[in-house]
Amino acid sequence: MGTALALPMLEGALPLSALAQSLKPAQRPNRIAFLFVPNGVNMEHWTPATEGALDTLPTVLEPLQPLKSEFQVLTGLAQRNAFALGDGPGDHARSSAAWLTGVHPKKTAGSDIQNGISADQVASQHIGGRTRLPSLELGCERGAVSGNCDSGYSCAYSSSISWRSPTTPMPKEVNPRMVFERLFGDSELADESLQKRRKQRISILDLVAEDAAELKRKLGSRDKLKIEEYFTSVRDIESRLERMEESEAKLVKMGQKPTGVPSDYGEHVRLMGDMMILAFQADLTRISTFMFANEGSNRNYRNIGISDGHHDISHHGKQAEKLEKKRQIDRFHVEQLAYILNRMRSIREVEGTLLDNTMLLYGGGIGDGDRHNHDDLPILLAGRGAGKLKPGRHVRFRQGTPLNNLFLSMLDKVGVDVEQLGDSTGKLQGLL
Repeated sequence: MGTALALPMLEGALPLSALAQSLKPAQRPNRIAFLFVPNGVNMEHWTPATEGALDTLPTVLEPLQPLKSEFQVLTGLAQRNAFALGDGPGDHARSSAAWLTGVHPKKTAGSDIQNGISADQVASQHIGGRTRLPSLELGCERGAVSGNCDSGYSCAYSSSISWRSPTTPMPKEVNPRMVFERLFGDSELADESLQKRRKQRISILDLVAEDAAELKRKLGSRDKLKIEEYFTSVRDIESRLERMEESEAKLVKMGQKPTGVPSDYGEHVRLMGDMMILAFQADLTRISTFMFANEGSNRNYRNIGISDGHHDISHHGKQAEKLEKKRQIDRFHVEQLAYILNRMRSIREVEGTLLDNTMLLYGGGIGDGDRHNHDDLPILLAGRGAGKLKPGRHVRFRQGTPLNNLFLSMLDKVGVDVEQLGDSTGKLQGLL
């Protein structure tokens, strides 16, 4: 039926010496993820009041209060090459294009796009071969690779943060079913098996039930629990996909065009986040990017009572009403982040939790959406990086410190030693 179900790391599969000594940090899988939000944030309600240990968080970060020991807020970082530098308008396109590359994109709406290689793809080139998927690119808003999306800049810039080469953005997948099939389907049989399983409503867990039962008979109690938790997560995602597809079928009957994504934006974010987590848990990949929305997105947030477009609101002109709506949108995004981090913290691994063995960067390429500034960016770094990071703090860096210095440090902590990335000037100190 075209199913290939990967499993999480199990203690029973490790050498006895590793079990006796526990896993050393160098042996632990260390994942790296970049989660992007557009249009800047309301920085007044984002930035902690003081440096050092995180205490009471500002209102945008408040949903993360129970997780304050799991992340650090980094202020003062900048992406200089997202500024105009003589190219005029187009800050939104430049901010997403430069966010992970540190390169000033060529201003063009044609096919002659030119950017740089992004940090995630540098990692993929070095360590992507250790897993079935070199990297995983996710999103919640479809984009285009051509056309003018921002003042003469190609749509490829505003809808992509991952770049395999200076001329090749990595396409992101926004359809949850397609992501699920990529993770657990046999690529040669995916289309046929998908249709058959949908028609017969067969779970991939049903297809591997006999093998799973045989496996569990050979496992210790902790590994059995781990397998059961993992299977429960897979089953939960399948159920949510089925509910989404049932809603899609109703749209077709009403003569409407199906979208292939959940109608509830929050559920869309959480579903994609859960599949990123499954991919990490089963070691299908150790590298992922996830765009909550394209840069410059003007989607509404009726799910939280805001019918105005996000981009329009971000141009607040210091109007109190717009600033409050921006704060609510920013907080909504952070609530989805809190869900993802909580899920990662709940998954036990041989050494620590999934979150302990991850570096997850959350933020964007614009500070204040009204000013279109690309310095003092909203940057949050969660996880312990397999014992290499010290979370639970607010760290201020000198204003204008290249964001790419942080990426150099993150790459170093997953075993990728590169001397230069974009406009970097050296590894960022103070993360350990």
